Amino acid sequence: MAFKGVDHVVVRVNDLQAAVDGYSKMLNMTPELKHSDDLKADQAFYHFDNGTFLELISPTDDSSPIAGPLGKRGEGIHTVAFAVDNAKETVADLDGKGIRTIGGAFVHPAAANGVLVQLSER
Repeated sequence: MAFKGVDHVVVRVNDLQAAVDGYSKMLNMTPELKHSDDLKADQAFYHFDNGTFLELISPTDDSSPIAGPLGKRGEGIHTVAFAVDNAKETVADLDGKGIRTIGGAFVHPAAANGVLVQLSER
């Protein structure tokens, strides 16, 4: 198991346009805007030269998997994704250490101070 660094960070927001306005001004960047039918959410991606990115995400429907955490915990960091060599091996190692994983590539937020940790292979 090898964690290679941060791959990306996802921030959940109530108002995507307001968040884009603030982050664009702060970062002096224009994001790539997308909509995810699967997540029922609008997204803004800020890509950095080192290959990492910041994603802002806002649910467009109450059934979005982002809506629950946004309602319970409010705006803030939703996911920190770490680059790993092999997600399957990393999950097996974490499970062996008693760290709760979900979905084959995530650490449950209860095991990471309320943050969903993603294991990202690139």
